[in-house]
Amino acid sequence: MGMEGLWARSIAAAATGDRVEAAWAAVRARAVAPALQAAVWACMAMSVMLVLEVAYMSLVSFVAVKLLRRVPERRYKWEPMPDGSGSGSGKELDEEAAVGGGGREAFPMVLVQIPMYNEREVYKLSIGAACALTWPSDRIIIQVLDDSTDPFIKDLVELECKDWASKKINIKYEIRDSRKGYKAGALKKGMEHSYAQNCDFVAIFDADFQPESDFLLKTIPFLVHNPKIALVQTRWEFVNYDVCLMTRIQKMSLDYHFKVEQESGSSMHSFFGFNGTAGVWRVSAINEAGGWKDRTTVEDMDLAVRASLKGWQFLYVGDIRVKSELPSTFKAYRHQQHRWTCGAANLFRKMAQEIVRSKGVSIWKKLHLLYSFFFVRRVIAPILTFLFYCVVIPLSVMVPEVSIPIWGMFYIPTAITIMNAIRNPGSIHLVPLWILFENVMSMHRMRAALTGLLETMYVNEWVVTEKVGDHVKEKLEVPLLEPIKPTECVERIYVPELLVALYLLACASYDFALGAREFYPYIFLQAFAFVLLGLGFVGTAEPCPCS
Repeated sequence: MGMEGLWARSIAAAATGDRVEAAWAAVRARAVAPALQAAVWACMAMSVMLVLEVAYMSLVSFVAVKLLRRVPERRYKWEPMPDGSGSGSGKELDEEAAVGGGGREAFPMVLVQIPMYNEREVYKLSIGAACALTWPSDRIIIQVLDDSTDPFIKDLVELECKDWASKKINIKYEIRDSRKGYKAGALKKGMEHSYAQNCDFVAIFDADFQPESDFLLKTIPFLVHNPKIALVQTRWEFVNYDVCLMTRIQKMSLDYHFKVEQESGSSMHSFFGFNGTAGVWRVSAINEAGGWKDRTTVEDMDLAVRASLKGWQFLYVGDIRVKSELPSTFKAYRHQQHRWTCGAANLFRKMAQEIVRSKGVSIWKKLHLLYSFFFVRRVIAPILTFLFYCVVIPLSVMVPEVSIPIWGMFYIPTAITIMNAIRNPGSIHLVPLWILFENVMSMHRMRAALTGLLETMYVNEWVVTEKVGDHVKEKLEVPLLEPIKPTECVERIYVPELLVALYLLACASYDFALGAREFYPYIFLQAFAFVLLGLGFVGTAEPCPCS
């Protein structure tokens, strides 16, 4: 009887297991599979939109610049300033402007704005570089907009300004009662001063940017000789791109942004998003567009779109480069990407109707702004990357009823990767790591994009990117992957990344043991990337607030 009872219980358990499996199969086939298949086709549609946009930008930037040589100097009039050499000190230009070459009137009044907030490590670099710009001393004003909340740092910045003023540099140190509007508020307040409104052009540099002395001599002529140009944007160059793997990957993404996105926008549409720094604006264009607004965290893009709707043209000059610094800690990079992605999506929400209703703007330009510039690049791209490659594909291994076209899963991402790699030939060996890292960051970008679109909590969160300045070499001598000892401080453990890693590990393990998809090599690698970033094994070490 004992053996018979055991057999009976085993048979009953097997029957129950079969019934559970059959029930799950029925639910999966009727509910889960259709929903997941719909998500697959939605991702396929978004993938097609994205690859066509990337192919279009890559083709335009390559053909326009490499084949047709549509460089800025050939598309727009450019003549050197009266010194005729493109070089020389401010004193030499003072003498030249006094004796001839068109007189001082040939040199327009230029305002150089440097917004900063508790920038102890870099304030001397940016102020010193701005004060060394070659331009007649009575035709340039350096304006330091200090929103610092640390009294000690404020004193340091003010003393630095006084030191340069004692050297006959026309420099103004401006502060506000509050940080309302953050950077946009500071720039707006700076433009309200009478001396600022008397200027013809304004060059803007963030606190970690160091322009070369001939920056104005190279950029201002485009504005002087082409009255329809509102903005001349230059390219960023990075002084700390080689300190860790994360900064090298950032350089790849930003180089692609400048070489492809900015170049194609400038060549085809005379429009692109202002990068917020390392650019020169025509003051009258800023005023006509309504000035700086603080309604989003991308005040630079906001102003650019409004100026474009007024008919102004933008020019990107990639041959002029300005030294800057990349965020080298994962925490700082996450905050920066949230601000950029959330702000762009939120601006799309706020300006879509305004763009549609704009008069005097061609349908082609409206379509470019709404579809290409905003919808595909600022909404589709961040959502698709995480949804498809980190959610849908891993989940599909547990739902065999769902099919994913190989062209969408393999050919399209391969094409996008190749188009990125050919514009970064020196970093081809990092492409596999770039893919894994960007997929992890897509989780934050998707969340930021949805936050901006829905205007939920943190939509206007602004965290200034941490800088290290002159200490970039002595502080950041680290290998490519540097553990920051997350056990010392719970803030160095990133829970969202670890939760996604667990999900991916479960999907990969199921596919390896029971599935038939054989996606597990990719899923395991992606899970490992989430684990590394979740435990802080990327970027450089930062002081632990707990110690």
